[in-house]
Amino acid sequence: MKKKRILKVIFFLIIAIVLLIGYYFINKYFHVYIPCIIHEVTHYFCPGCGITRMVFALLRGHIYEAFMYNQFVFILLPFLLFYIIYKIYLYIEDKKDNILNKVPNWCYIILLIVTICCGITRM
Repeated sequence: MKKKRILKVIFFLIIAIVLLIGYYFINKYFHVYIPCIIHEVTHYFCPGCGITRMVFALLRGHIYEAFMYNQFVFILLPFLLFYIIYKIYLYIEDKKDNILNKVPNWCYIILLIVTICCGITRM
């Protein structure tokens, strides 16, 4: 059972990496990108605008450039990676989520408020 879960995780990670690299080259050579609907409609930047450029800058090793594209998500990136790795570990080991269930609701409220404030300051 554990071996099947590991193979599933590896399979989905390979698919995600291939899609990311494929999108990178399509974007680089054909200038095709996924537009931000909020920016297209309102001409304001949302809290998520610049994530694609940030990821591509990180893939090229340009840390400062990545930070300038989206500071909020750049700072959250280590926590997001930890969360993803933690969830994969729980899936492989077939364990219940004990840590995140103990996070108080006020932490999520603060994260929501900070996200909204970052969105407002980007406008």
